[in-house]
Amino acid sequence: MEDTTLKLRGMSCASCANNIEDAIRSVPGVEACSVNFGAEQAAVTYDPGKTDVAEIQEAVDAAGYSAQPLQDNVLAPEDDADRRVRQAEHRELTHRVGVSGIISAVLVIGSLPAMTGLSIPLLPMWLHHPWLQFVLTAPVLFWAGSSFFVNAWKALKRHTATMDTLVAVGTGTAYLYSLFPTFFPQWFIAQGLNPDVYFEAASVIITLLLLGRLLEGRAKGQTLDAIRKLSGLQARTARVIRQGREIDLPIAQVVVGDVILVRPGEKIPVDGEIIEGRSTIDEAMVTGESVPVTKQIGDEVIGATLNKTGSFKFRATRVGKDTFLAQIVKLVQQAQGSKAPIQRLADQVTGWFVPAVIAIAISTFILWYNVMGNVTMALITTVGVLIIACPCALGLATPTSIMVGTGKGAENGILIKGAESLELAHKLQTIVLDKTGTITQGKPTVTDFVTVRGTADHNELNLLRIAASIERNSEHPLAEAVVQYAQAQGAILADAQEFNAVAGSGVQGYVSDQWIQIGTHRWMTELNIETRPLQQQWDQLESLGKTVIWIAVDGKAEAIMGIADAVKPSSVAAIRALQKLGLEVVMLTGDNRRTADVIAREVNIQRVFAEVRPDQKAATVETLQREGKVVAMVGDGINDAPALAQADVGMAIGTGTDVAIAASDITLISGDLRSIVTAIQLSRATIRNIQQNLFFAFIYNVAGIPIAAGILYPLFGWLLSPIIAGAAMAFSSVSVVTNALRLRNFQPKPLS
Repeated sequence: MEDTTLKLRGMSCASCANNIEDAIRSVPGVEACSVNFGAEQAAVTYDPGKTDVAEIQEAVDAAGYSAQPLQDNVLAPEDDADRRVRQAEHRELTHRVGVSGIISAVLVIGSLPAMTGLSIPLLPMWLHHPWLQFVLTAPVLFWAGSSFFVNAWKALKRHTATMDTLVAVGTGTAYLYSLFPTFFPQWFIAQGLNPDVYFEAASVIITLLLLGRLLEGRAKGQTLDAIRKLSGLQARTARVIRQGREIDLPIAQVVVGDVILVRPGEKIPVDGEIIEGRSTIDEAMVTGESVPVTKQIGDEVIGATLNKTGSFKFRATRVGKDTFLAQIVKLVQQAQGSKAPIQRLADQVTGWFVPAVIAIAISTFILWYNVMGNVTMALITTVGVLIIACPCALGLATPTSIMVGTGKGAENGILIKGAESLELAHKLQTIVLDKTGTITQGKPTVTDFVTVRGTADHNELNLLRIAASIERNSEHPLAEAVVQYAQAQGAILADAQEFNAVAGSGVQGYVSDQWIQIGTHRWMTELNIETRPLQQQWDQLESLGKTVIWIAVDGKAEAIMGIADAVKPSSVAAIRALQKLGLEVVMLTGDNRRTADVIAREVNIQRVFAEVRPDQKAATVETLQREGKVVAMVGDGINDAPALAQADVGMAIGTGTDVAIAASDITLISGDLRSIVTAIQLSRATIRNIQQNLFFAFIYNVAGIPIAAGILYPLFGWLLSPIIAGAAMAFSSVSVVTNALRLRNFQPKPLS
């Protein structure tokens, strides 16, 4: 299966999104499809052996819309082209609104005497002549508002109905009805009826809907600000050293392996590794971390970040679509195009909404015509129902908030991979934190090295050498600490044979024909290795919260190492903030109970799962879920990946491994636990915003349809003018998008 994301054109409401989904799903070989009306994107999963992108595009075209695949390089060309198309559409819509607005103003002024029953001095009588109104209304309906009728016709051919269907039927009915009093006024007079016309109503409704669409489009464009800001971070040129010469090249011509010079105050053009020099770098734009970090030879640098103080050279390791920034933009785009569970309910409602409204409108006409015998009143109520019921605001309520929310997360160094994660995060009850690399800094160092006197061949350096020779084959952070310690002591490492890692226990192998086993005390006991000679020192080190590993040579315990990993400076404040949010914070670690308890006390965590093997971490998360908890797992290592996938929301520390990031739902780029608090605050703010939007969307329909249908007429003699209905419908969408944009003001609450 392959995934692709298509950029869609031609949608006017949530019903259009449903139609496109149906069209794409009807293509043989399409496994899944999700259309996001707010982002104007379709996420499609298909079998490349049965279909391709071109065939899917044809299906969208046949449905009356257009689709283009999003380019992999999301940082420049495609964005420019998209912006130009949007600007052209915006200009054309502005012209149509301007022309129809002027004509509508003339029609309304001309109709004032008829509407108010008053004689207005100085108002030319010819302005409200039906023939003039007939002529003036024609360009408004059939030029400015032509898209409503064209789209309604396309929908009819597909045996479906959309918002455009409602508008076309409503305004078309008012216009066609007005033709009869215009051409045959005597027939109405002979029947005892006034030959009233409603040209101005049709014209004003079209103008208001176009104005609403113009304002909505402008506001929706602002929801993509986060993507534009991220894309704009990229440097345009790079100073590349080729054949001993420094040359400035466009960023697109930089290739992997190029050596690039960066001076103070310049942006780093692509991702790479420093090979010469040292500097401090501001990475706030991609990590959210406000404090510049010091980088030196061997450290990685991220493209688009800002070099602050020194000059350095680095070798390019990732360029173009593979850079960290490009991956971030792609992830944010995918998240903005995804659907939250709450949106699926809105989609189901809108799917049934248009046919239901048409049925209500027909019933309204029949009812009032039979009860009152008044075709004018039946017409006004029918048109009012058709116009006010458009479900456009309902379709915008969720995706606009998701777009702004995920973009705001990216600005704060939080990558949210899908709308579902963003919605789930506000329901979390338990946060499970991995210890090493999550609560602690993940850079353990050897603090104690204790040998058994008389059994280490009086050669501690040799013992260090063989231990480090084994450990350098392991990716575990503790192994790295052992290797660094040994090398710092001057040990020259040798090759190991038959290396083997025993999950959750330790490592073993041959070095210089000696069988070496390095691991936990529990493992030593299981191997029947005598540990009494170092029991007292082991107790002392563990009571200090240090991780202790045992080194055995040919089945005899020769030494122990005390390894300490300092707690991150922000961990205590972040955990306290999570607890204040009402969340239970749990620590999960493969470390021994005593060490785990010491760290837990330091950061004020009461519930600890210690000595958990990597293959047991997912089961531990599952245990918490069986308790009825909605669980988030936060980790950074390869061994955390199953637990991240098992959790309701997996959060990976961005400084961790790619596997952990791939298995997670949310990536905290900076590695700071305070980002968890920000992610949950953002999720809660986004869900509140969605609920407000749904209220705004539903209240217009729920309250508006009965009033438009004339429910208040028997009590107060009130009827809703179709013009007011049109204005209410247009501005319901604008109010929803405007409310969603308030999320751009979201700021994480400071931790106490």
